[in-house]
Amino acid sequence: MNRHAGGMAPPAACLFDLDGLLLDTEPLHARAWQAAAASFGLDLEPAALLQLRGRRRRDCAQIVLGWIHAAGLACPNTDALLAIRQPLAEQLMLLAPAIDGAEALVRRCHSQGMPMALATSSSKASVALKEAPHPWLGLITIRVHGDDPELRAGKPAPDVFELAAARVGVAPQACWAFEDSLAGAQAADAAGCRVHVLHTPAVDPHCLPQGVVLIESLNAVQF
Repeated sequence: MNRHAGGMAPPAACLFDLDGLLLDTEPLHARAWQAAAASFGLDLEPAALLQLRGRRRRDCAQIVLGWIHAAGLACPNTDALLAIRQPLAEQLMLLAPAIDGAEALVRRCHSQGMPMALATSSSKASVALKEAPHPWLGLITIRVHGDDPELRAGKPAPDVFELAAARVGVAPQACWAFEDSLAGAQAADAAGCRVHVLHTPAVDPHCLPQGVVLIESLNAVQF
């Protein structure tokens, strides 16, 4: 189903997801969502947590709130859920390490003059918190955040990648998009990007869009 990277034209720009792709935050996000749901009596299974990967915070909260209500449990609204989730998530995010090869890839793009943009579901404040221990992320100066005022819809909608491509001044079809989640891969594919997905145990290759390039490591990326 998935094509290998060999023989492709080099990208005109690289569009990077953040969580799970450049920083290993996904297990920490999962812990925060589990704790928030548990406070209202719901035990989130690993399969459920996978459905939240790559999505914006409030979109995730709406999904979790639906699960809470479907289980016959009481939770007043998304704000009540996030009031429990956010303080824990903010503490945990400071512990997130870089994904192997992420810093080297970003520095290589920068040294080669490759246009880059961050295309993330995380809010601007959340990104600032996560990147504080990782100054190399400052090399990516063009960004689209999950709470960007110009962003109409979050992943799996294509908007975040379309906006990121527009901001680097390159057609989406000439961009390589790097993702780690199904929602992110669907968003980048719908935008028309050449999609590269970091292969992790959380990714089922059979569910990815046709033509996605699976990579086993960011160290293996070649232009």
